[in-house]
Amino acid sequence: MAEGPEREKKSLRHELRTCVNQILGYSELVQEDLARAGQSPFIEDLKRVSSAARRLESLVDQVPETETLLESSSLRVPPPKWAPGAAPTPAATAPPDGAPRPSAAARATLLVVDDDESNRDVLGRVLQLKGYAVVLAASGPEALELVDSKAVDLVLLDIMMPDVSGLEVLKALRARHPRDTLPVIMATAKDQPKDMVDALEMGANDYVTKPLDFAVVTARIEGQLSLRRAMGEIRRLNDELQRRNQFIRRTFGRYLNDEVVASLLETPEGTRLGGEKRTVTLLMSDLRGFTAAADRLKPEQVVRLLNNYLGAMSEVITRFQGTIDEFIGDGILALFGAPLDRGDDAARAAACAVAMQLAMVEVNETNRRDGLPEVQMGVAVHTGEVIVGNIGSQTRAKYGVVGTNVNLTARIESFTLPGQVLVSQSTVDSARDTLVLGESRSLQAKGFKDPIAAYELKGVRGRHDTLLPEAQEEMRPLAREIPVSFTVVDGTHVRQASAEGRFVRASPSGALVSSEQKAPPRANVRIRVRDEGGAELPVDLYARVVEGESDGGFVVRFSSAPPEVVELIRSALPSA
Repeated sequence: MAEGPEREKKSLRHELRTCVNQILGYSELVQEDLARAGQSPFIEDLKRVSSAARRLESLVDQVPETETLLESSSLRVPPPKWAPGAAPTPAATAPPDGAPRPSAAARATLLVVDDDESNRDVLGRVLQLKGYAVVLAASGPEALELVDSKAVDLVLLDIMMPDVSGLEVLKALRARHPRDTLPVIMATAKDQPKDMVDALEMGANDYVTKPLDFAVVTARIEGQLSLRRAMGEIRRLNDELQRRNQFIRRTFGRYLNDEVVASLLETPEGTRLGGEKRTVTLLMSDLRGFTAAADRLKPEQVVRLLNNYLGAMSEVITRFQGTIDEFIGDGILALFGAPLDRGDDAARAAACAVAMQLAMVEVNETNRRDGLPEVQMGVAVHTGEVIVGNIGSQTRAKYGVVGTNVNLTARIESFTLPGQVLVSQSTVDSARDTLVLGESRSLQAKGFKDPIAAYELKGVRGRHDTLLPEAQEEMRPLAREIPVSFTVVDGTHVRQASAEGRFVRASPSGALVSSEQKAPPRANVRIRVRDEGGAELPVDLYARVVEGESDGGFVVRFSSAPPEVVELIRSALPSA
């Protein structure tokens, strides 16, 4: 470090190499000036000077590397009188005729940092002649200030400087700018391997020693600038890719789970057809009476009702980290445990089913505001082994699930009443003691030989801790009985002939049907209702038989009650 403004602690070899560097630099500059002026006879003399300087360089390398106190100006070669001491101007002198012109990419701004005026001057002039814009700094603090205030593309940095060394400047630069955004080339007379290793480990991009071979320096600069431009292009492409991926995630996130989209985007095998066996928990939901309601609505009302329902349910499933496999009309199939197994898939699926039923309150509030009928939903949750993966062809594929347990989930869902959630025994076993269960039942599902054990789900304990409310509307005796006819149906197929009966007790969500003809427990029935004058209402009422009655009647829960039927029941209640 400096002991005064004019004294530095440097090695003799360092000072001698600096002098040789200046001789070589100015010799090259003068040769180029002479070539432009057509004074070629003098160029041979200058070449002999350059050759002598190169021989001197080999002798300097033999000087022992011992530090001594030298007057800072004792061995320096002053700039020639014709060379201004100020920084080179941006408007560089044109290259001589026949000399290669710098490429457009080469016109970058370089910062030359050196406490020696002659070193700064000669290097600045050489670089400017090569087509670069050059900025000079005589100290470390000045260099840091210039980097903060100007757009600098590359820094040529000396190490031996008073007060603040080049390595300290390098450390400060790296704290603000990584290697790929601001390359730093150490240009110094310190030529020991340890000096180079220290500088490179601290963040230098390259290292050249004085006396400088300006052709080598220019090649090193171009190499670093090319790498900088390449890294900048990579960053630009990466940013563009990230924006595109975000767009894809937002767009396909409407159809696929985030994890499925991530698998498609981030892994080479993400789009490969094929699957694997895996134990997952399946959730299937379906609206009750939607088909009948859709027949009475305009197409745009049907779409609005569906979008309102599917949008609300999708938000709930996403919140519980489920994967929506597909929308099947007014039904939903969701997976828990694929593509990621989180360990609590059965409990989360059950909690999701409860949350979906709770969300139907808001769905129906929106329907009422839009003049649409209220709807009810049944949900089934089942755990079992399936095949999951990319299914389809090379031109069209989907991430989906197939297997017997998918069909079994659908069968269990077909037994649910409006507003009810049924869970299979395998889901109860997987979720352990987290489920709050109601009555158990044995279901004989179509296509399955053995009965299926299922439970009505009342709620979930633990982290999700939620309960379904008890049914609040109680059936009351009617002031006047409502005549009806009913038919037991299986999907769209009639299972038995129409029979006569009447509602003797009812609420807007169910009724006790008195009839000599019994309907089987849990059967689906289509009911035609007649008004007080005996005229049949022009709507179908669909319901599920809940339980039998000893007096020959049976109780039904409405799947979807048309407004005309609800109004007729309310008018027949005693309070009306």
